[in-house]
Formats: sequence, structure tokens, C-alpha cells
Amino acid sequence: MSEVRIECANVRKSYGRKVAVRDVSFVVEPGDRVGIVGESGSGKSTMAKIVVGLEKPTAGSVTINGRDLGSLMSTRAGVLEYRRAVQLVAQDTTSTFDPRHTIREALRVPAQLLGGHDVVGADQAIAEITQELGITPALLERYPRELSGGQRQRMSIARALVVRPGLLVCDEAVSALDVSVQGVVLNLLKRYSVGHGAGLLFVSHGLPATAFLTRKLVVMNQGEVVENGPTLSVLETPQHPYTQTLVAAYEAIEGQTAA
Repeated sequence: MSEVRIECANVRKSYGRKVAVRDVSFVVEPGDRVGIVGESGSGKSTMAKIVVGLEKPTAGSVTINGRDLGSLMSTRAGVLEYRRAVQLVAQDTTSTFDPRHTIREALRVPAQLLGGHDVVGADQAIAEITQELGITPALLERYPRELSGGQRQRMSIARALVVRPGLLVCDEAVSALDVSVQGVVLNLLKRYSVGHGAGLLFVSHGLPATAFLTRKLVVMNQGEVVENGPTLSVLETPQHPYTQTLVAAYEAIEGQTAA
């Protein structure tokens, strides 16, 4: 796993006349855990797609270790290089797995294509990451429809981590899970990041999960960044009215949990 530094500078994304993202700038340093939080329509998921190369910015730039992402993604070799370095875990696990293949077969694809393993090496890499994530080996022989939502999400994380990327981008990765399952997945992500020095970009509308996992926080509202700083500082002294509303709701939830 190589270190990954992502910098977004004045990124803008338009769909016709609609501006989804305007002048968004932030940095994810190697091994850091950065959260992007905001309500639906704030532009946070658009930024996640831009960072992983699924969308191209209308203006501004995204660089990985100082290299322009657009130029890198213009060749097949560059795409493969980027996929080895940056992996995505999305919210919808039902459509991300081919129902015709077992979970093991699904995990073999990135292990072979991006990890450069043969079948034996791929299975070894799969065994290592699933053991580390606490996944029962028997689940690997099941089909996606035979797993619960929480199990599928853990498999989705395993598939992303089997190539040992330097940065993991999580777009609403726990939003559809029960609270108890959310806790398992969040602890899993945090443990992996701390243990391996892997970076995390955690995109969510939920401040409690984001606050638990991240060290830096980017707050988005209506396509713009309204606050950007260390997570604890943003929580303790929110400056923007929208952030203050988010933090007030977060404190109310934390108060109910404590009670």
C-alpha cells in the first residue's frame, strides 16, 4: 500500500444549468480520516464520485500525490493505477455485487486485476483481509442474496481493502444499516485505518458516525463548503449557522444516548 494524498482545489460540477458543487477545496493527507457531512443535495456524494474518478469536474482540479487526476485517468494503465490506490465503498450493496457469483468470486476480481495475484494468491489475500475484518470464511461461499445488509456491507469493504489501497472513500457506507451494525462497521473502518495508516474519506449525512470516525471535518451545504477544520474544533465551536444546527442535533442525540 502506497501513501495517497488527495487535493481538491476550487472544484465545480454542473449538470446543465444546475450547479451541484461550487468552489470546493479540501485535502486528504496520507493516513488521515476526513469526513464530508451535509444533507441530501449538499453536493457531498458528487464530491465522492469526483474523487474516485466516476465524475469529472466542470472546473477546478483534483490531484493525487501532485498528479492531475484527469490526466491519470485518460489511459487504461492510469485507471488501474488509481484503482489500486483509491477504492470506493458505496451505500447500495445490492447492485454492486453480481448475483450470479459467490462473494469469493467477487473478491477475486480486484485481487487478480488490481492486486496482480493468480487464483492461489488471490485466495490468500482474501483470507488475510477477511480474517482481519472478522468475517467468517463460510460467508465467502454464499451468494449476495444470502447475506444480510450488514454482511454485504462488510464484504463490500473487504472487496475494497483486498488490494490494500492507500485511500478508502466511503459514500454513505453505513446509512442503510441498523445502529448496532453501524457500530460494527465503523469500528472496523477505524481499526483498519489506524492499524495500516490507510486514509479514509467518509461521506455521510449523519454527524454522529462522522464525528466518531474522523479527525477532520468538511461541512457542505447547497454545493459549498461552509466549514472545514479539525473535527473536535468544528464540534466545539461551529462557526456557520448550518453547522451550528447540525451540531445542536448531534448533541441532542448524544444526550439521549447518555441518558
